[in-house]
Parts: sequence; structure tokens; C-alpha cells
Amino acid sequence: MSNAVSGLPVGRGLLCLIVAGVAWGTAGAAASLVYRAGDMGPVALSFWRCAMGLVLLLAARPLRPRVRPSAAEPAGRKALRAGVTGIGLAVFQTAYFAAVQSTGLAVATVVTLGAGPVLIALGARLALGERLGPGGVAAVGGALAGLAVLVLGGTSTTVRLPGVLLALLSAVGYSVMTLLTRWWGRDGGADAASTSAGAFAVTSLCLLPLALAEGLVPHTGEPVRLLCLLVYIAAVPTALAYGLYFAGAAVVRSATVSVIMLLEPVSAAVFAVLLLGEHLTAATLAGTLLMLGSVAGLAVAETRAARGSREARTRPAPA
Repeated sequence: MSNAVSGLPVGRGLLCLIVAGVAWGTAGAAASLVYRAGDMGPVALSFWRCAMGLVLLLAARPLRPRVRPSAAEPAGRKALRAGVTGIGLAVFQTAYFAAVQSTGLAVATVVTLGAGPVLIALGARLALGERLGPGGVAAVGGALAGLAVLVLGGTSTTVRLPGVLLALLSAVGYSVMTLLTRWWGRDGGADAASTSAGAFAVTSLCLLPLALAEGLVPHTGEPVRLLCLLVYIAAVPTALAYGLYFAGAAVVRSATVSVIMLLEPVSAAVFAVLLLGEHLTAATLAGTLLMLGSVAGLAVAETRAARGSREARTRPAPA
């Protein structure tokens, strides 16, 4: 079940994506604690998340295995990949924050994460030739239904057109980032750690002017607590999670990636109940079960497809 180019097993790629989705979900709870500890804004938090994540990745570089020169990626392609991925990440995060401010968290989350799998499935079919099949379409539909129940269930929402458009822009940034990661992964030579570092560098530069306008350094009476939270956000749901995401997205079909990453709101809901004292509602439970079932179904289909592809490559040709 290995990807023909990168050598990373598809099963391990799925595990990377699952861990990344769960780690991303913890960022919401940690961000809520950051807001309670000071007056840091969402754009400044996103900037520090990427900038500190970049520092952590660079600090860990000596611990990574050396890449053989024959397998090294050309410098020009590496710079292009870092630039495009970083811009996609900056659009994804900044447009989402703006959508939340315009139309509210629930609507922004449903539109951004709901449009993502649809755009990615279409893009993967047109650009990469990846087919979902009836089972995959049903799994995507189930995941989107679960997302709507999980996020919108039991809440009053206000839909504003500018916020919806910003959420769609965020979904476009996320989709472009995912599709290009898969495309470059199929061609080979893409390294997850270097992809993360380059993307964080470009995203930090894009967000710095907005973060300065919002207020880069927060006022807080708990500086040690705030610093610990920022280090956690930079280390786990950023440096670790995006490294795993880029590794998994390079070997797993793009539509499957987009559905597995819907584990983020599931994880966020669970941690909100466990750490922030929020109540577990029937809608939260129903949406979580529906999404988990869809993710599990797609993961099984992905491993079966990979096994069938491997067997087809190793089957001797007829005489």
C-alpha cells in the first residue's frame, strides 16, 4: 500500500492525516484560552502560530535524516511550491477569520469546511483524474451532513452574503493547497518538513502587516501562561500537524484528505466539552458519529484501492 513515487504507505498517510485533524481541533480550545489570557486578536495569533512554528521546524532540522542529493528537490521548484502553498495557507486562514467576524463562527465553519470537499473532489477529478465512486460520493455527503448537524445544530445563525463569500474564498485557498500538495506528491521530491517551513515563512510574511495593524504584542496579566499556550499552538496544531498533513496529502486521494480533515471540528467539539466545560448536546453527538462513520468508510475505501493498485502492479503480465 505504498505510493509509487514517495514510498510512504497509504495506510501511514491516512494515520498522519487523522492525527493532524485531531491536532488541528485542539487549536480552537487553545485559542479560546489565549483570548481569555490577554487581548490578542485572531490575525496576530495566526501570525505567531506560523512564525513560531517556523522557528520550531528550523530548530528541529538537525534531528531529521539527511536527504540524499539524488532525491533532493530542485531549488526553483521548492521555492515555487513554498510560495504557492504559503499564499494558499494565508488566504485560507485570513479569509476564514474575516468570515467568522462577518457572519459568525457557525456559518463560516460550515461554508468553509463544507465547500472544501466539494471543490477538492471536482478539482481532483478534472486535474488529477481521481474518481470518488458512488461510495465516496455517499461518504462525502454523509460527512457534510454531519458537519452541518455538528456546527449548526441547536444554534441560532445569521447568514450575511459578504461573510459567505469570504468563507468560499477561504475554501478556495484550502482546496488549492490540498490539490497542489497531492499533485507535487505524485511527481515525487516533495518533502513534508520543507513544505511546512516554506509555507509558514510565506504565510508569516503575508500576515505580518495585518497582525501589526491589529496589534502584534498583546496586553496580558498572565505572560507565562500566554507564552505556554502560544508554544503549544505553534508546536502541536501547527508544526507537527501541518508536517503530518503535507506528508499524508501527498499520497492520499485529495477528496479523501478533505473529508478526513473534517475531524478538526469533531476534535474541537470534544475538547470544548472536556476542557472548556461546554455541554454535550444531541446535535454534537449525532454530527460527530455521522462524520466519524464517513471518515472511517473513506479510509477503508482508500486502503482497499491502494491494495488493489499494488496488486495490479505486481501481477505478472499474461504470456
